[in-house]
Amino acid sequence: MTQPLFTTKDERIFFQVHVQPRASHNEVAGVYGAAVKIRLQAPPVEGRANAALIAFLAQRLGLRERDVEIMSGHSGRSKRVAVRGLAADAVRARRGV
Repeated sequence: MTQPLFTTKDERIFFQVHVQPRASHNEVAGVYGAAVKIRLQAPPVEGRANAALIAFLAQRLGLRERDVEIMSGHSGRSKRVAVRGLAADAVRARRGV
């Protein structure tokens, strides 16, 4: 199993996320390739899953929502996410995988 890759640039941590929308509950579900797999209750319509992902990651990492940003993949399941305000080791420790 490949571990998710965390990169650092400009005081932000970047990593891949694989989202499974319309799940029974929100959770970190492990690793999917080189991405963190996250299950979300929100449907993938009108940006609801993206908003739910930002809220979930912010809560899970102890950050404000404005410190979590989807950099790419807004319309797909595979997304590149950036977080500001934590070191890579802290993100790894708090993500629950």
